[in-house]
Amino acid sequence: MAVSRISKDDLKLRLDGDEAGRPALLDVRRKYAWDHSTLKLPGAARLDPKAPSSSGLSKDRDLVVYDSDPDEITGVEVAAGLAAAGFRVQVLKGGLPEWVAGNLPTETKDAVRALPPPAPPAPASPAPAPPAAASAPAPSGQPAAPIV
Repeated sequence: MAVSRISKDDLKLRLDGDEAGRPALLDVRRKYAWDHSTLKLPGAARLDPKAPSSSGLSKDRDLVVYDSDPDEITGVEVAAGLAAAGFRVQVLKGGLPEWVAGNLPTETKDAVRALPPPAPPAPASPAPAPPAAASAPAPSGQPAAPIV
């Protein structure tokens, strides 16, 4: 099933426009991309692409789905399923990367962060070196030699 796409500029106009014409935004990024990102589109709801549930979604409101793939692979899959269920849905062209590249508004969200590995033990500090003498006194009549 062919899925309609919307450009970042057209979506921005719709989001800034009349409340009645504002679409609901659905973030359908795969788990890793969702978990490790701190950004989302303003007001977007999370919809798990592996188990998309249409409960809570209104067929009276347009939907726009987006993912993190510039080719919208996941977004197209989810949108096709929603369209088959009778929803009016479009996919954001270029996904979140295109939106961010356009310097358009985002919201922050929590991200899963791996704990950093333990720091290696600090190296033992070297013993202070004895002060170096510039030269040792030479035996009678011989030039002074530096101490190394």
